[in-house]
Amino acid sequence: MKILAVTACPVGIAHTYMAAENLQKAGEKLGVDIKVETQGSTGVENALTDQDIQEADGIIIAADKTVDKERFAGKRVIVTGVQDGIRRSEELINKFNAGDVPVFKPEQRSIDDTKKDRASKQNPIYRHLMNGVSYMIPFIVIGGLLIAIALTLGGEKTPGGIVIPEDSIWKTIESLGGAAFTFMIPILAGFIAVSIADRPGLAPGMIGGFIAANGSFYGSEAGAGFIGGIIAGFLAGYVALGIKKIKVPKALLPIMPIIIIPIFATLIVGLAFIYIIGAPVAGVFEALTTWLAGMQGTSSILLAIILGAMISFDMGGPFNKVAFLFGSAMIVEGNYEIMGPIAVAICIPPIGMGLATFLNKKKYQKAEQETGKASFTMGLFGITEGAIPFAAQDPLRVIPSIMVGSIVGSVIAMIGNVGDRVAHGGPIVAALGAVDNVLMFFIAAIVGVFVTAFMVNFLKKDVNPEPAIAGGAPIPEHVEAEKESAPTEKEIHKLTDITNEQLIDVNLSGTTRDDVIDEMIEKLYANNVLDSKEAFKEAILNREAQSTTGIGTNIAIPHGKSNAVKRPAVVFGLQRDGVDWKSFDGTDAKIIFMIAVPEQNAGDEHLKILQMLSRKLMDDTFRNDLLSVKTTEEAYQLLDTIQ
Repeated sequence: MKILAVTACPVGIAHTYMAAENLQKAGEKLGVDIKVETQGSTGVENALTDQDIQEADGIIIAADKTVDKERFAGKRVIVTGVQDGIRRSEELINKFNAGDVPVFKPEQRSIDDTKKDRASKQNPIYRHLMNGVSYMIPFIVIGGLLIAIALTLGGEKTPGGIVIPEDSIWKTIESLGGAAFTFMIPILAGFIAVSIADRPGLAPGMIGGFIAANGSFYGSEAGAGFIGGIIAGFLAGYVALGIKKIKVPKALLPIMPIIIIPIFATLIVGLAFIYIIGAPVAGVFEALTTWLAGMQGTSSILLAIILGAMISFDMGGPFNKVAFLFGSAMIVEGNYEIMGPIAVAICIPPIGMGLATFLNKKKYQKAEQETGKASFTMGLFGITEGAIPFAAQDPLRVIPSIMVGSIVGSVIAMIGNVGDRVAHGGPIVAALGAVDNVLMFFIAAIVGVFVTAFMVNFLKKDVNPEPAIAGGAPIPEHVEAEKESAPTEKEIHKLTDITNEQLIDVNLSGTTRDDVIDEMIEKLYANNVLDSKEAFKEAILNREAQSTTGIGTNIAIPHGKSNAVKRPAVVFGLQRDGVDWKSFDGTDAKIIFMIAVPEQNAGDEHLKILQMLSRKLMDDTFRNDLLSVKTTEEAYQLLDTIQ
């Protein structure tokens, strides 16, 4: 029997190669021909060929990140985590002998595996809502931009406002924009229903959304708006899903998704909205619209504060989307002064963080400075997500800073009566003529950007503080330059090229996982490997959050990539009593290696050594030798054999 395997973990430093080593050993023990492809930090190694796949009797994918499975179509495939590749390698191979491994058929999967896995972890209500929003946004953007262009280029000022002549081509373009807007709520409702019930939910959802948007069905001058559309979408989706679950004769199965489910779901949703739901929801929405349109003074300022905070808090996440959706709905209702502050708040986080990197380079690593340029550019086009890399790395300083800046900008925009006729943000909408009171728009944005930049730079520490030697005297510049350049010039051939006796502790004192992590990080910092202990610890804990690095058999390999790491290094420690690392086999960690890797490293020699370490740790004799060492010198001599 021939088995193929693919191993991968999010960082691609240790677990990937440990799983490969154990699968290889298990194959040899069971007399199975096995080939393992590793997808680590150095890229794909020992790649599986088309011929390998054609000849294979089965595939094992032991990975904690996305692995392309399309190439294995028609083969028996086991998909599991990388820890199973390490701990249950023989069991995985034996499953093929037992014949209980299903054949992988890509056509059976309706969406990409990655999206499905991620979606399964999300709140389902939020997931369904965001599905509808994602399909709705193009209609909002198209409609808003067409109307804005028509008003800018074809509008004529009159005592009653800007009016487009009826016989003008711009009136036709405005009508096209209006047509796009009419699809907004039906599309929202339809694709909420699709997310819940798949294709049978589409027609009932869109029809329900159309009814929600047209108050004439239930005697209201105004429709139920986007709130009604959301209700219609969820109602249609769950009604369709309920009908799908009803057992029917086999003869009816072919027509269930195209006739029976859509018709009955449409009847139920349509009648429920017309006779029960529509009028009350429309009344609430009319009252909300009236209240928003009439807000003055402190009420409008409070609203601006809330909207600015929501837009910037998670930069494209659920809070951001809710605020954006609210502003978009107000555009359709003719209230442009809600989207105006939102449009300002949208661009402040990315532009503010970009400006911060320009103003004080000492606060940011080289990679962050490059990210700042991209972030600044993204902000000009209203892409809030440009600030996410900064927030992910330093949330406690970055998120409050961008929130304060966005709130300030949003409040100024609200006070200045800034309006936005298109559901988008950033200077791009002002350039296209979609903004009312352009001067105040730019004043609000500029003030908010500077607030963010100054605040975050005030809170952040320099990433390269001037080091000192005994007596407090600064190290001469040429000495510091030599220290920092040496690691990049030195070739790495064995493990001891990236560790030393100062990075070894054979008697760790920490009694918990986090205590040991702090203890080992302290050694890295004391040996001038790290710029920031806090930033590297965050990288370590983020990796632990994905899955434990306690791999069993008394071993833990905490590891992380970070801009705070100056050069690749390994800390080795023994905690002789063991600490709970939540290992899958329940054993306490006694042999602990901490691996520190720069986010952007010029070469991959160190990764080769780490791969060898990972494989070596699967050797029982080597592990016992490590546990037996009494001194730092003995440990160093043992590690020196890894090359």
